[in-house]
Amino acid sequence: MKILFTAEYDENYLDELNIFGEVNIQGWAKGLNKLSEDELVELASDVDIIITSYDDITKRVIDSAPNLKLIACTRATPVNIDVNYAKEKGVKVIYTPGRNSDSTAEHTIALMLSIARKIPMAHKALKEGKFTSDTSEKGEIKSGLKEDVVWGIDNDSPYVVFKGTQLKGKTLGIIGYGSIGRRVGDIASAFGMNILIYDPFVSEIDVNRIGREKVSLQTLLAQSDFITVHLKATPETKGLFNEAAFKSMKNTAYFINCARAAVVDEEALIHALRTKEIAGAALDVFSKEPIYRDHPFISELDNVVITPHIAGATNDVLSNHTQMIIQEVRRYLNNEPLLYEYK
Repeated sequence: MKILFTAEYDENYLDELNIFGEVNIQGWAKGLNKLSEDELVELASDVDIIITSYDDITKRVIDSAPNLKLIACTRATPVNIDVNYAKEKGVKVIYTPGRNSDSTAEHTIALMLSIARKIPMAHKALKEGKFTSDTSEKGEIKSGLKEDVVWGIDNDSPYVVFKGTQLKGKTLGIIGYGSIGRRVGDIASAFGMNILIYDPFVSEIDVNRIGREKVSLQTLLAQSDFITVHLKATPETKGLFNEAAFKSMKNTAYFINCARAAVVDEEALIHALRTKEIAGAALDVFSKEPIYRDHPFISELDNVVITPHIAGATNDVLSNHTQMIIQEVRRYLNNEPLLYEYK
């Protein structure tokens, strides 16, 4: 059994893969660039299994590998694989749904806290020397009083400038109640938030409980203090968050997106932030990535927190998908039912 391995991985588990046959580690798995189609054609000519993360497994690559039986993709959606053609050729495709659900959910909450409490803004100000003292000496404590730790009490003090909002008691609207949306709901509930859910593919009986309710999209938009999106990019979801959606939100509400940029009309979001139709946004994804340096999110708007598409970037995710793929390859070789076959 010959395996072409080009995926990012947790090296602690690679020995388990070597048991299955001859493993050829190339490309991204060696810390190199994504392989070209020509390179893949040459490397895949005699392999039985391809395990990849980001390489494009095209019709040509599949045709170049007459022995190919299985393609494994260490992603939640194998967008870089011609799945339909693989099926035509009798090649099974497996993937790793849920591999980064916990990491993405935690990053969502981190962004929510960051924009609610203006943490990045305060951090940046201190790093730039604002709200700081010229001396390390402590002030004199007046007789009968204790040391005062307030940085200032005027309108220009950080206590006023960075005054935020707490999560407890607020309403969080979750759009898309899959593995990530559910985890976000669980964490937010622990903060004492009330949860509203919009997902037409989930029934009320799977959602409704004390502090959690399935509602219409319009109700969610109108009542939520925070809105977080956890949707795949499909023709139905593209541009779901448009000008009308932002106008339907409270002007004190915050918008969070760690899913896909395509579900948001970015120009409409920029307008909503500029005009204060909403209080702020926290984003991990953008219509063009990498985001350009003069983008309004960087150069203009002070009510947005951004990160460079890293919600799923943890070492734990590598461990998760490496174990999932190895266990699935073992099931395939043992002629057992596959848990993660992409259909």
